[in-house]
Amino acid sequence: MAYRIISGDITEQQVDVIVNAANTSLLGGGGVDGAIHRAAGPELLRECRTLHGCKTGEAKITGGYRLPAKYVIHTPGPIWRGGNAGEDALLQGSYLSSLRLAAENGAKSVAFPSISTGVYHFPLDRAAGIATRTILGFMQEHPDMDVIMVCFDEHTRAAYEKALAGFGNTG
Repeated sequence: MAYRIISGDITEQQVDVIVNAANTSLLGGGGVDGAIHRAAGPELLRECRTLHGCKTGEAKITGGYRLPAKYVIHTPGPIWRGGNAGEDALLQGSYLSSLRLAAENGAKSVAFPSISTGVYHFPLDRAAGIATRTILGFMQEHPDMDVIMVCFDEHTRAAYEKALAGFGNTG
């Protein structure tokens, strides 16, 4: 079982699955979503159009196309609305749905971005704790899976490292 936190570009990760912090349309957007769509090429958008969107906290899978990953799992995270609109459960659902879908498709390695902490304004420390707890819990039942949290910047990486340290793990 390996859960690692790195800084880098998620579109360059050599893994079975890259998780996309998508919007509910699944038709591309800004941030991680836009970067993944650009790197994967127009075939990704064509396949996403056939999926008819995705609910917040759930996940859908497509091919990876021009990415180094075999699959892309798209999951819309919650927009932060102050913390009383079920955001924590929805964010946990995004991670758990993605991990389950990866396992169902035989993936042994998954790269995640920090879901909802960009333009959706989910508080970073809170999101890092939810993500870490969910990933570590899933990995107890799937010890053969490697999960990488790919952080866009050092501030984000520090938040995830702090969350992991809070669970008594050093990576």
